[in-house]
Parts: sequence; C-alpha cells; structure tokens
Amino acid sequence: MTRSRTAAKAPAAKAAARFESVDQYLALLAPAARKVAQQMRKTIKKQAPGAEEVISYNMPGYKLNGLLIWFAVWKEHIGLYPTPNAIEFFKKELAGYACSKGAIQFPLDQPLPLELIARIVAFRVEELQNKKKR
Repeated sequence: MTRSRTAAKAPAAKAAARFESVDQYLALLAPAARKVAQQMRKTIKKQAPGAEEVISYNMPGYKLNGLLIWFAVWKEHIGLYPTPNAIEFFKKELAGYACSKGAIQFPLDQPLPLELIARIVAFRVEELQNKKKR
C-alpha cells in the first residue's frame, strides 16, 4: 500500500518528541524545513502581534481571544490549521493546494504563499475579535 502525500508522516525524531516551546519544535527540524517553518511563524506573528505562542496538539499554535491557528511541518509539506471557516472563505485562492476541512498543505519544495497566509491569519484574528464582541 502506498502512502499519499496527504498521509505523509513527520520525521521519527519529531514525532516521538513532546515539545515545551515553539523554539524547541523548530530546533528538531532539518535546516530547510526549519527555514520554511520560521517564515510561517514570522508571518503569523506579524499578522497577530498580540497572540500568545503555545504548543497545542504537540505543534506550534497561537492564542488570541481563543485558539487562532496552528502549523506543523511534515515530510513533504507544512500544514496550516486555520479552522474550517477560513478554508471555506479562501477556497478559490487555495484551489492549487491540498486541503481538508481543517487543514491546508503547502508543499515544502515550493515557496510559501506568504501574502495568502497573512490574509488567512488576519481573517482568523477578525473572526475571533467578532466572536469576543458577541
């Protein structure tokens, strides 16, 4: 049985570890994957400067009036987990990427669409701010 890209597993060392911080998570990545993860981290932090960086589900996550967004590096992609509402809202722009109800997969061998990621994070920030106002 062959594994599809969507079922790619994390490197064994990363999968076996329990992380206490995002820095610890990044430290275990291969240099090329770490560079991509650092780009993702920087983009999220720029769009949500007040967000608290956490480890949630053993992957980097951000809290801002609730859980904002997560990301994780896998063997062939970096996954972004912004919630189903964001994926539905950006469906047209995400057409070239593998997506599920709650996840977006950006291939590690392609440049990250940083502008799109920034817009997704901004959408989530606004969504959580509106939720807080209710």
